[in-house]
Amino acid sequence: VLSQGLIDLKLLSGSVDGAIESAAYKPWYMHRTGHWLGLDVHDAGEYKTGSAEEDWVRLLPGMTLTVEPGLYLRPGSGVPEHLHGIGVRIEDDVLVTGDGCLTYTNAPRTVAEIEEVMRHE
Repeated sequence: VLSQGLIDLKLLSGSVDGAIESAAYKPWYMHRTGHWLGLDVHDAGEYKTGSAEEDWVRLLPGMTLTVEPGLYLRPGSGVPEHLHGIGVRIEDDVLVTGDGCLTYTNAPRTVAEIEEVMRHE
């Protein structure tokens, strides 16, 4: 979604798959997908068990984490001036279950959902 948005904004060119494979989105996406969630908001813990690509920690039922992709359009990163300083980040708090996950967050995400909330404010 982020790479497609950057292509739509003409900040990237080519295909979404190509942008992802080459990590062309990195100047505007400087974080990971999220972090562990536990006793502290940013709970401690490793994400990898070794140095190989396949050594990522496996998610198990009962684990909680955030999923919070963020996009930050800073001056000097090839961004047109009218987009300078724009940042978007949506955080979901997720519990891993035996058959998938449970998302605790229910904030509006689509343009229609956000406009609906704004009509009632």
